[in-house]
Amino acid sequence: MKRFNGLSRQIILSMSVVVLCVIALAVIGSYIFYALLWTYWPLTDDEVDQWLPASAEWIWMGLTTCVSLAVGSIVALKLSRRILMPLNSVAENLRKLADGDLDVQAVAGDQSMGEAAILVDDFNSMAKRLQRMAQEQAFWNAAIAHELRTPLTILRGRLQGLAEGVFEPDTVQFYSLLGQVEGLTRVIEDLRVVGLADSGYLELNLQEADLATGIEEDVRLFEPSLADAGFVLQLDLQRRTMRCDPARIRQALLALLDNIRRHATPGNVIVHLSTRDAINYLRVRDDGPGIDEGFAKHMFEAFQRGEHSRSRAQGGSGLGLAVVRAIALAHGGAVTCRRMENGGTLFELSWHA
Repeated sequence: MKRFNGLSRQIILSMSVVVLCVIALAVIGSYIFYALLWTYWPLTDDEVDQWLPASAEWIWMGLTTCVSLAVGSIVALKLSRRILMPLNSVAENLRKLADGDLDVQAVAGDQSMGEAAILVDDFNSMAKRLQRMAQEQAFWNAAIAHELRTPLTILRGRLQGLAEGVFEPDTVQFYSLLGQVEGLTRVIEDLRVVGLADSGYLELNLQEADLATGIEEDVRLFEPSLADAGFVLQLDLQRRTMRCDPARIRQALLALLDNIRRHATPGNVIVHLSTRDAINYLRVRDDGPGIDEGFAKHMFEAFQRGEHSRSRAQGGSGLGLAVVRAIALAHGGAVTCRRMENGGTLFELSWHA
């Protein structure tokens, strides 16, 4: 009901002014009318008894009615303009919005018209959101095209070379092609996960699982690629059942490890899993070089890379940390990163036990 106080108050106030004007005209106007009548047209007692009740009353009522209608029309005209201006502005900009103009902004005019002002503010918020969504869509289309172009170009070049006899069809060439196909598969899967999460349709297979054992198995498979990049992997896993989607949590962990392999300087990588105060924690820590504070708040957005990122040169898609955030949010949790005192970075994924 509070949302209707502003406009209702304006209408009630305006109508009250009209009524008071009519009453004032009826009371004060009658005194003025009779005073002028007696001053400029004095009547005898017989004329008063015969003429005044019939004629003067009708003249007075006619004048009062005309003046009241004039006052009421003026007040109604001003009030209607104040009400219709923001409504007309919204209607006009809705037509522009339907034609594809996303830069429209309606004008509220008089802010005292509560509901009309709220309507204009809501419309402007909607227009800004649509504009932001269009910009994000354009960014996504460009980023996806960029990420898919490189492996597709390599595949096309290699296949064309094999077809024309430039390359020998040996095992090395086939494994190279297979690596590019696997890279495309990862990009497509990451896009699918992020897209489902943004639309609220990322499904989880929640269960009580021995997450430590599953993490240990996956990490051991990933360990050789970390070792080749100069990293030493250390595990600190609390062994207990945790309610989660174990496949998704392990997917998030592998994305974090892959991010460290591409970005961090060689050194120790510690994976920690524990439960405290009914909260499950999965932490991954490296030895550096750390995250810039200005970039830290954007690093979990899709297609974001730091200024000194090596991921593009090494085949990264810029989607890994966005996948981690999507999985954390789907669990009702969160993911954060912070710079450690030794210059390293700590990634922490948490969700309710």
